[in-house]
Amino acid sequence: MTVVIGLTGGIASGKSTVAKMFRAHSIPVIDADEIAKAVVVQGTSTYKNIVQAFGKQVLQEDGDIDRAKLGAIIFNDEQQRNTLNQIVHPVVRKEMLMQRDQYIKEGVSAVVLDIPLLYESNLMYLVEKVLVVWVDQQTQLQRLMKRNNFLQEEARARIHSQMSLEKKKEMADYIIDNTGSIEDTEAQIRCILQEWGL
Repeated sequence: MTVVIGLTGGIASGKSTVAKMFRAHSIPVIDADEIAKAVVVQGTSTYKNIVQAFGKQVLQEDGDIDRAKLGAIIFNDEQQRNTLNQIVHPVVRKEMLMQRDQYIKEGVSAVVLDIPLLYESNLMYLVEKVLVVWVDQQTQLQRLMKRNNFLQEEARARIHSQMSLEKKKEMADYIIDNTGSIEDTEAQIRCILQEWGL
């Protein structure tokens, strides 16, 4: 039986780091963000639907979608964000399920679905266990400002566009506290894998 693990967290909580650790333990990770990038390349129906909904103002000179421009629009406007989500999410979900089912067919012991908006999009039904990568608010804010060169205001807007990590923490089956060192996080992963017999 394959254990399907949902991995989520908040922006700049260190979810990608944790996903890498699972891969290092030979557990496949299906990354919603990677799929979301792949399904919006030029020529796809998702790409055309985005251009139709948001106009050519969201394109770079080469015609690719300018993620920063699109991000600036949707992060400050919930209605626009919902429009984008309605275009992209069903396509991403379909691809994730195809990949998940393929891994299950291959008989892997576990597969991780890395979904940043797992709770926001009500996708808990896709997984059996949910792992939340948690950091305190101050750490999250500082990491995001440093990583993306955001001003505090911009960083706060991004963080507040998602459900709070505190709320996610309450709903999780397991929490990985990622405020410490890489070694601390790695030790927590090892404990969880041991507990699950993986």
